[in-house]
Amino acid sequence: MKKSYLFLIVAAAAVFSGCGGAEHEEAVRFAKILNARQADFSNANRTERQLVEKARAWVANITANGAGKAAALDQNAAVAAELLKAAQDVSAGISQVGVPLNELTLQAQFTKDTRSALSTELTKRQRSLQDLRTALEGLGPAFVALKKLPGYKGDTYPGGITALDTMLQNFRIPEDVVQKALTELKTNYGLKPEEL
Repeated sequence: MKKSYLFLIVAAAAVFSGCGGAEHEEAVRFAKILNARQADFSNANRTERQLVEKARAWVANITANGAGKAAALDQNAAVAAELLKAAQDVSAGISQVGVPLNELTLQAQFTKDTRSALSTELTKRQRSLQDLRTALEGLGPAFVALKKLPGYKGDTYPGGITALDTMLQNFRIPEDVVQKALTELKTNYGLKPEEL
């Protein structure tokens, strides 16, 4: 009887340590993806901050002085296109994190929850960037249209500037959600640097 009881304890220990090992390996795979994408994500965050700073200054100048005439309208259309390109680059950088995470098969609840929270934050960022891109896409043609208006004096600006200004004023510096998720995985699973 003692042998069968001892066998059950050893078997149970093997099963539980095997599950922990598999869960740990899953966390390592997840963390490796985050670690590999951290630089892309940090670059996207930096580019987004620069984009917003530049856009705020640009919008403030337009709201204070008007959109200008002739060459100034062309310049404003060019700035809108440049900001649009930067917003597209940020979005692409965020996608570099999201795509491989969605392809990762996860079984453990903690890793699933961590990925879900990260995906939610990335989706919110993508929606905000989409709103920004939509606003910027409309401004380039709006500046060109002002140039064609007879009698335009340069002291007003397209209505989309007001909406963009509100959007930019509500902007908050994005949290490094990739680093946060990586830290959670490292802490929960005791991941060591050599595993990543």
